[in-house]
Amino acid sequence: MNKAGITAVFAGLVGLAALMPSAAMAGPGHKDTNGAHGSQSHEKKAWGKPGKAARASRTITITMSDDMRFTPSEIVVDEGQTVRFVLINKGRLMHEMVIGDMAELKAHAELMKKHPDMEHEEEDGLHLKPGARGELTWQFAKPGRFHFACLIPGHFDAGMVGRITVRKKGGA
Repeated sequence: MNKAGITAVFAGLVGLAALMPSAAMAGPGHKDTNGAHGSQSHEKKAWGKPGKAARASRTITITMSDDMRFTPSEIVVDEGQTVRFVLINKGRLMHEMVIGDMAELKAHAELMKKHPDMEHEEEDGLHLKPGARGELTWQFAKPGRFHFACLIPGHFDAGMVGRITVRKKGGA
């Protein structure tokens, strides 16, 4: 390869590297872990913020399977409630659970198709190896309908999505 070719390849790699931080911040993320929590940024989002397990008023166990389903796939919680999710990957494939609104989950699923090896950490999701268990604690900030999904390429498209209904405090 001549000098011009090497320069072009290098420039392309530098450009790609410059895009990666912004891509990683573009939507809900995941952790490549077996359950350990990463940074504790406690960033508040429309669907809530990270919670502390010691303050959880409820524990919900969710299993993930290779049939691209979560069990249970529908959850009802109360506004302000802190929930400790115990996640179990019963499959032979990597799975994850990321909490968000549908627009952000769809956008992030598309981004993951383009960059399937992208690594980043956010507290609204947890990435689990086959057979692994992990915990995610979340405080739901406001009433509404939100979702959780597996954003590993192909899993979201196969229907690996669940629904969270957050009831208004004191309401039905």
